Amino acid sequence: MRKLFYLFVLITSNSIVAQEKKEPKPQIVEVSCGQCKFGMTEKKGCDLAVRIDGKSYFVEGTKIDDHGDAHAHDGFCEAIRKAEVVGEIRGNRFVVSKFKLLPAEEK
Repeated sequence: MRKLFYLFVLITSNSIVAQEKKEPKPQIVEVSCGQCKFGMTEKKGCDLAVRIDGKSYFVEGTKIDDHGDAHAHDGFCEAIRKAEVVGEIRGNRFVVSKFKLLPAEEK
């Protein structure tokens, strides 16, 4: 009986820990070249950035060239796009675990 009690406690505590480690919910953010479109100056060259609540963050976990030609008419250096992302802000960077670029809006 004592073994069953300890087994129950172990299973219950593991499920509580698993609930606390839920992944953040996806959010829709603006995404573009940090230097070309968001005016970020911390780095040279062209780097992927997101804008969340009016603040821009360089992205870790995916690169600007992973999503097509950055200098195409709808590329990140030419347009501000939308993406569905999952991740978290760490310091002054957005660490992405999921990134889905949404279709470009027609003008």
